[in-house]
Amino acid sequence: MTEDQYKFEETDFNEIVFTVNSDKTDIAGDIVNMVVPYGIYIEDYRNLEEMIDEIAHIDLIDEELKNRDRTKSKIHIYIDVEKPYLEAISFVKERFEAMNIGFECEVKLCKTDDWANNWKKYFHPIEIGERLLICPSWEEKPQTDRKILTLEPGLAFGTGTHETTALCLELIERYVKKGDRILDVGTGSGILAVAGLLLGADYAFGVDIDDKAVKVAKENASTNEVGEKFDAVCGSLTEKAEGKFDVITANIVADVILIMLEDIARFMTKDTLLILSGIISSRADDVVSALSKRFETVEYNTKNEWVAIAVKLK
Repeated sequence: MTEDQYKFEETDFNEIVFTVNSDKTDIAGDIVNMVVPYGIYIEDYRNLEEMIDEIAHIDLIDEELKNRDRTKSKIHIYIDVEKPYLEAISFVKERFEAMNIGFECEVKLCKTDDWANNWKKYFHPIEIGERLLICPSWEEKPQTDRKILTLEPGLAFGTGTHETTALCLELIERYVKKGDRILDVGTGSGILAVAGLLLGADYAFGVDIDDKAVKVAKENASTNEVGEKFDAVCGSLTEKAEGKFDVITANIVADVILIMLEDIARFMTKDTLLILSGIISSRADDVVSALSKRFETVEYNTKNEWVAIAVKLK
């Protein structure tokens, strides 16, 4: 590929689409997600019938959907036109080749409204664990005894549909208690922090490297009427955090978790629970090895190719 292949009129976002074999979807998605803090969705039709039945409870599928290629998945990412995108393509290409993942890459024009609206058809109300229900802001709230978390993800990562987020939410549901203080590293849409507040926590502090995500997280906290209990700032990892917390969440990739572990203990007491997710199974041993020096495992959970680990200080 050459730079000339990817020159086009300026628009709001550059849409980059990586097409891979479906059996490589999870690990390919993990690699691609490392190059963008927001703006990613995956077309994966391997389990189309099961998904349609779960979401819509019908056995009739639109002919267009039925004819989609089940052997291929498309991973879409969106990068601001003012930021370089060739580096992102190069990063993904290098790691795909190292993992023997064949792929095709296409760059498209994309207006903000296209991304902001078209992806919504993939996001519906979803139950998490025993007590939570994540409901998109544009959907009618269902009748339920669960705590409803109303969410407008915008361009920030975290809707509850991805395994890594679901794993975190299940652990938050089990362990967050009334009065807790939460530190959410890589807060994205704010979904983990807001869930903790709805489940009884007194305060949550979110940090994200993207200022758009911080804005979205604050808006989601306000929408769920916990805005007065939530602070969020733009920064790298824990650099803006202060004090001790009862629960710390980090739904980020393994390499970043390993960096974060170097100083995370200064925000912990002996009773603090550290919840780590976003870990692809092939990197789980690296994270477990790093944790073994100072932490003891409380829970180790998996969902498909993803791992979440809850630990405390030894």
